[in-house]
Amino acid sequence: MKKIELLAPAKDKETAFAAIDCGADAIYIGASDFGARRAVPNSIDDIKEVVDYAHKFYARVHVTINTILTDSELEQAVKLIHKLYEIGVDAIIVQDMGILKLAVDGKLPPIQIHASTQCDNRTLEKVKFFENIGVSRVILARELSIEEIKNICSNTNVEIETFIHGALCVSYSGQCYMSYAIGGRSANRGECAQACRKKYTLVDEDGKVIAKDKYLLSLRDFNASRYIEKLIDAGVKSFKIEGRLKDINYVKNVVAYYRREIDKYASKISSGRVEVNFEPNVNKTFNRGYTDYFLDGRKKCFNFDSPKSQGEKLGKVSKVGKDYFVLDAEVSPQDGLCGFVNGDMQGCLVNRVEGMKIFPNKMPEIKVGTFVFRNQDAEFERSLKNSRAKRQIAVDFEFKDNRLYVKDEDGNQVVADVPVSEPAKNPEKMRETFITQLKKTGESDFFVKSVLINADVTFMPVSSINELRREILAKLMHERLKNYPREFQKQLSYVEFPKKELDYLSNIHNKTAKEFYENCGCSVCEMSLESGVSPKNKCLMQTKHCLKFAFNMCKSPRKLFLIDEKGKKYSLKFDCKNCTMLIFD
Repeated sequence: MKKIELLAPAKDKETAFAAIDCGADAIYIGASDFGARRAVPNSIDDIKEVVDYAHKFYARVHVTINTILTDSELEQAVKLIHKLYEIGVDAIIVQDMGILKLAVDGKLPPIQIHASTQCDNRTLEKVKFFENIGVSRVILARELSIEEIKNICSNTNVEIETFIHGALCVSYSGQCYMSYAIGGRSANRGECAQACRKKYTLVDEDGKVIAKDKYLLSLRDFNASRYIEKLIDAGVKSFKIEGRLKDINYVKNVVAYYRREIDKYASKISSGRVEVNFEPNVNKTFNRGYTDYFLDGRKKCFNFDSPKSQGEKLGKVSKVGKDYFVLDAEVSPQDGLCGFVNGDMQGCLVNRVEGMKIFPNKMPEIKVGTFVFRNQDAEFERSLKNSRAKRQIAVDFEFKDNRLYVKDEDGNQVVADVPVSEPAKNPEKMRETFITQLKKTGESDFFVKSVLINADVTFMPVSSINELRREILAKLMHERLKNYPREFQKQLSYVEFPKKELDYLSNIHNKTAKEFYENCGCSVCEMSLESGVSPKNKCLMQTKHCLKFAFNMCKSPRKLFLIDEKGKKYSLKFDCKNCTMLIFD
């Protein structure tokens, strides 16, 4: 079977530990600065703890440095990258080309570099550019189809990472400037205000309202679980779960779910048997409804009624009383329920349940026939909070010539001398005791797959056998960590960029990035918007989500406009050949 990486998000070290315990082959986490999720920073000491824990299981740690940087920040980023390398971090995820120039110039340690999806990696030409530069991995745009992914994988040798689950940015990553244009909060600087989750009104050139006060740019959440086998066959090496802002229960549930699903088609790249005492279910955790986006053609990928979590669909309301409603579904006190009434989501908390009668904390404006969803499953959340996940590395013991050998599943081996004493009065019972005590690894990082005894065991107290087991397994863990298969970044070099003239869409925010592109044969005509370039009359968003398609207007010649809640008007243009919608200031 192919080996595939399951890459999980972590907002902090506790979430990282949980992700690894539940089966992640790698985690990605933000440092104190320069991550696209500034709300969840982590200290070097905390990241070091994550590295030490992950590497026990030969799991990898990637750190996000995926924002565009000022000249002074670039200097700070170099210092940070050196620290990350020193503590054993496996890779950094980058957007700013200034970092690549510094790597080419030999100013960075040989830590692997991954080209972030923020680099707008949607074409074969772009991916080949990064491959030829020498980066270790390219993270593809979420908008690509399986066929497009397959074409990229078939024509490149660089590792390819794709998203498999989580929230979707409506814009091509790295190509959204609405948050910055509206309020000065740049998505490319880790400060996105999520303009896509706000209400808008869609009108035509004559002012005719097509949709009023709807969440017209809000997408459902991504779930590609039914395409895992096809994505593996396409050549993807890493499956990424979005969610560095998500809580620990979300990460536990989603990681355990995808670990189980991927294991049907591929082997994990890390080590250890994974056991969880809960049944993962991604319908029971935060989601806005699911879509597989454009993996297999255009489908409904949007939810215009709400950007909030709707969770799992339960059923229809059959009766409404003064302070209760009837629903043919099992619910529990403290469950969160919601439904759409007149196009708006209304929610409530379950106070008590009497048969099929549900008494909420406040009565929503609910009607007979309303579909009800559960966006908080109190019992499931409690089970996740109290859940137990255990990950243990398989080992085999062998006793011969008064020496105890132990080998782990990755081939690491150590040996310990066994003290010789008087012969056991009952050799067979001593043998059984020896085996039994060796197997008692409990909650340690190891479990015993086999014990082979090829010699008589002389008398040993149980306490001595236990001490021998602890010492030899500690010795084995030291050997594992010494032999950790760390991979290093090869030397990068300048290559020709497929485009000759670059404007604000290339997100060039510092002179080092500008020099990088110039060394790749480009003429930089314009720096980033965040450098002070006026957004007036600029394209603020490029998106595969098309409102003409959504409202069955593909062949309509009418010009369309978006109006936000403050009355600001944006013009829409449509690149129908590439099925792309453009939003202009």
